[in-house]
Amino acid sequence: MDVDSKVGAYLQTQQREAPAELAHFFTEFEDLYERKIWHQLTKLVETFINIPEAAPFRIGIYNEFVRDWQKYMNKVKLVLFALAAARQFDSISAAAEFMEKIAKEVDQPESQEAHALALLESAHFRLLLNDLDSTRDTLEKCQRMVESFATVDPVIYASFYRVCADYYKAKASFGQYYKNALLLLACIDIQELTVEDRVQRAYDLSIAALLSDTIYNFGDLLSHPIIDALKGTEHEWMVALLLAFNAGDIGKFESLTGSLHSQPLLAQQESFLQQKIRLMALIESMFKRQGTGARTIPFGVVSAETKMPVNEIEHLVMKALSLGLIRGGIDQVGQQITVQWVQPRYLGKDQIKNLVDRLVQWEGRVIETAQQMSQTTPELFA
Repeated sequence: MDVDSKVGAYLQTQQREAPAELAHFFTEFEDLYERKIWHQLTKLVETFINIPEAAPFRIGIYNEFVRDWQKYMNKVKLVLFALAAARQFDSISAAAEFMEKIAKEVDQPESQEAHALALLESAHFRLLLNDLDSTRDTLEKCQRMVESFATVDPVIYASFYRVCADYYKAKASFGQYYKNALLLLACIDIQELTVEDRVQRAYDLSIAALLSDTIYNFGDLLSHPIIDALKGTEHEWMVALLLAFNAGDIGKFESLTGSLHSQPLLAQQESFLQQKIRLMALIESMFKRQGTGARTIPFGVVSAETKMPVNEIEHLVMKALSLGLIRGGIDQVGQQITVQWVQPRYLGKDQIKNLVDRLVQWEGRVIETAQQMSQTTPELFA
């Protein structure tokens, strides 16, 4: 056999000691290694390390086997194999140092994607150690690198957005977390995440959407399959809360106050959420009137729909105008609002029904106008 004696001894030992469902992998490793079929061997190792039961073997596979023929494999795959091993380390600090060492090894002109990936994963371990400054510096460096690549493996993007999202979560930067976490989900198959990971990501996204002072459109999250992960869990009320905000439904929001108080971050920001739900109610009120011809709304009507005193409506509308949620003006003397545009919305079933009703009304007005014109100027329709 043309197999390195140390490699052969390791593989044969694992064939004897590994569980029956894994032992055959080591036999196949030995066969492919002997025949120098590197691409197939790489794919088989990738399959093996992704098996949950193979976790105890990941460090040994990397150190005793993969290192021997790493020069023949795709360097991005090499970094992923190293990462699988690093995640089994008892020490996070040791894992960070290990990935930094790997980053240096693959820092060659032809393997800059792998270098970026290794840097990102080392930064993620640093983030777990609460080293925010180092993580930020690495993210800035890797962003410049990724932007310079002609093509980028999706796994690099996924790593970048994951580390960015977790960094902004640690910084409590809700808007940036929301943006990067959604970009991460666009790069991966969410079915490959564990159930726990899907629930946690959906939960964190929900918190970020609610507490961000820049997010007033919940469509990206409500229409994403990740939100289904919360259904049937103790956090299912979060979906109802998001739907309440999306519809500007103050009554539904108030009915969920008890659940809201069970989440410390939301409870601490209750005054902000009270303002945000009223902004959403204002947007919904304006949206319902689009296409009805009612572009001017009295303060009293807005007060009733947002459950705010009339003397606070002007400030609420100014806030909506400054955030770009609506466009229009305020008539302070006449105590009314003129609305020219409302931010596009994600529509729930009730909102779609409302839109259908408005289209029916619009059709009726068109028919009525045509009939009036045909009666007053019959020569035009002759």
